[in-house]
Amino acid sequence: MTVDELTRPTDRRLLGTETVLVLGLSLGKSAVYAMVSLAAALAAGPLSAQTAALNVSKEPRPWLDLTYQLLGIAFALLPVLLAVHLLARDPGDPARTLGVDLRRPGSDLARGAGLAALIGLPGLALFWAAAQLGVNAKLVPAGLPDLWWAVPVLLLAAAQNAVLEEVIVVGYLVTRLRQLQWRLGAIIATSALLRGSYHLYQGFGAFVGNAVMGVVFSLFYLRTKRVMPLIVAHTLLDVVAFVGYTLAPKEWISWL
Repeated sequence: MTVDELTRPTDRRLLGTETVLVLGLSLGKSAVYAMVSLAAALAAGPLSAQTAALNVSKEPRPWLDLTYQLLGIAFALLPVLLAVHLLARDPGDPARTLGVDLRRPGSDLARGAGLAALIGLPGLALFWAAAQLGVNAKLVPAGLPDLWWAVPVLLLAAAQNAVLEEVIVVGYLVTRLRQLQWRLGAIIATSALLRGSYHLYQGFGAFVGNAVMGVVFSLFYLRTKRVMPLIVAHTLLDVVAFVGYTLAPKEWISWL
């Protein structure tokens, strides 16, 4: 469905409803929960005294814990499949529409690595500053037990986060809002604010940092029409955070 084909108010309403439902089943829901979590943390005391833990153990029995981890990763990707399925109703290949095909592997990897460096290095400085100001919770990026499958699961979790967020919050959302003829500034702001909102459980610093990342990623997608470099960049950032926290000596990261 192209912008020109969205001439009837009924078409616009259906597309708007579809977009709200996709977000409500995925990262829009996460944003609501993150805001509630932030409110609960603030009510409990200073934000700097709270802890936000990611990738935590779900079951004391290792084989059941691994099962839960893998199921969580798999089911978290269903909204991505739904979004691609809905985009398939439009003319053309949805993979090409989103730029998640493998036509340019070298370029995607190089640009993804460049984006990761562009976002990651200033992000560390912002994370440190937010911690000093007390506007972030203490972040524990990985809390899995010391078992053989911990690092592979963290790698899968990093890739899952990247695919979910970049396909939904950038590729799908930007595509639909452009079809609904939103102004470019409003599209970029909506995508960026959504990205920041579902990180609010970590604190206000995480909101700002991720919103800025959202602006950069949205502008990149509008310019290149490719989500794959964003997935590469996001995966690299999360791998460094998750696996680095797990494997690095604690004194190396205690300054954060």
